[in-house]
Amino acid sequence: MGRERVFRFKQFAVVNDRTAMKVGTDGVLLGAWCPVDGVARVLDVGTGCGVIALMVAQRNGSARIDAIDIDHDSIEEAAINFGRSPWSERLTAIEGDFNDMACSDDSGYDLVVSNPPYFTNGVLPSGEARITARHTATLSYRQLIEGATRLLNDAGALAIITPSDAEGEIQEAAAFASLPIRRMTRVISVEGAPPKRTLWLLSRREMPYREDTLTIARRDGNFTSEYVALTGAFYLKM
Repeated sequence: MGRERVFRFKQFAVVNDRTAMKVGTDGVLLGAWCPVDGVARVLDVGTGCGVIALMVAQRNGSARIDAIDIDHDSIEEAAINFGRSPWSERLTAIEGDFNDMACSDDSGYDLVVSNPPYFTNGVLPSGEARITARHTATLSYRQLIEGATRLLNDAGALAIITPSDAEGEIQEAAAFASLPIRRMTRVISVEGAPPKRTLWLLSRREMPYREDTLTIARRDGNFTSEYVALTGAFYLKM
């Protein structure tokens, strides 16, 4: 996916010039995949330019969505994008630390959604803002899952996307937080390749466990019908 200053979707556009992390496939996957039917309050953690929050607003015509990020430039950009969208009255950009928010007594969210930091080992990405956005030094998976348990209502759910090699860490953190895994979707970039990402749904609400896969592209480079069905309401060329 190209890094454009303005990324245009079918019903909205986002400026992603200043935010540390630009519009990318991971965020679009999560924004299209997370369950939004019947939710009234949503929290987008590490919102960046706000693309996931905007996708949720498009998919659910009444939900009120809070979007938090620790990075000042990201929140300023998200606020601009929210204000220019058709759903500005339902979107709120919050500059702050999710760890502090999770210590509050607010437990009324129906959905917490996050494309969290995922560089847990190895060389850090360059630039302080990019490090904050992409390294678990500031928000670990365990902190995210435990924080979500305090902010969700009894029927609420946490939806996240991670690298596939984090599966063991997510399973351990979910068990520790007593927030059961209800769905796992392993994402394959090109048919025949091993999964590179995993989409997760965690919730205390009873529901059948589901495990499946999603392939983005065929070997000839064309998108699969399942990926088009999932994201076609957003991308201009689908």
